[in-house]
Amino acid sequence: MKILVPVKRVADPNVRISVAADGSGVDLTKLRMAMNPFDEIAVEEAVRLRESGTATEVIAVSIGGPKCVDTLRSALATGVDRALHITTDADLEPLAVASILTTVAEDLSPDLILMGKQAANGENGQTGQMLAAKLGWPQATFASKIEASDGTLTVTREVDQGLETIEVDLPCVVTTDLCLNAPRFAAVSAILKAKKAPIEERAAENLGMQLSPRLRTLSVGETSQDRANIKVTSVGELLEALAKTHGLLK
Repeated sequence: MKILVPVKRVADPNVRISVAADGSGVDLTKLRMAMNPFDEIAVEEAVRLRESGTATEVIAVSIGGPKCVDTLRSALATGVDRALHITTDADLEPLAVASILTTVAEDLSPDLILMGKQAANGENGQTGQMLAAKLGWPQATFASKIEASDGTLTVTREVDQGLETIEVDLPCVVTTDLCLNAPRFAAVSAILKAKKAPIEERAAENLGMQLSPRLRTLSVGETSQDRANIKVTSVGELLEALAKTHGLLK
């Protein structure tokens, strides 16, 4: 089994972010960046599948500017076999990312695409579903447990009602939830080795697809901190307070 794992470079979830002065988005100046936490889960699960003998190769792919190489080297240090960098400076929306990954998948012919269910910056949670639709592959989203057998995967996924277990045929797309596993820490020797590992590059603009955004951000602002704490003594008071807060009562 060959596994393709898309990984994204995002602002480190453990640092405080602020809005840019012009209101165009998040101020990334001097902000520490890291691999998307959900993608870390996908990388760990893919490496575990290879270590167990279920998978034969794990390939990481990242789409973006030059700094994405750092994210790919983190994946290599964790145990990924090889890495592919799709270079672009464009601000890509989920559909464009899914289109690029479709082309990559058609070229590399993976048996499984294992990816985070969403990115910590956009929180869209759309790319995996769009990718499966474009490839015409079955999908299993929000995976909290994955078991492989001949030609199929049994995936336990978290839904509103509890846990749902489904079986999907390979090839397929699986998106990972945070409770699937706990990512390992890379050894120093693996980090040093990853720094010297070759990374294949391809230009996104040469893939022949629409990359320009279809949505335009009008403005981004800080959330209001002007909130008063109140105490309620009954469910009725709580519902009334919530209604007033959200403008449902005058």
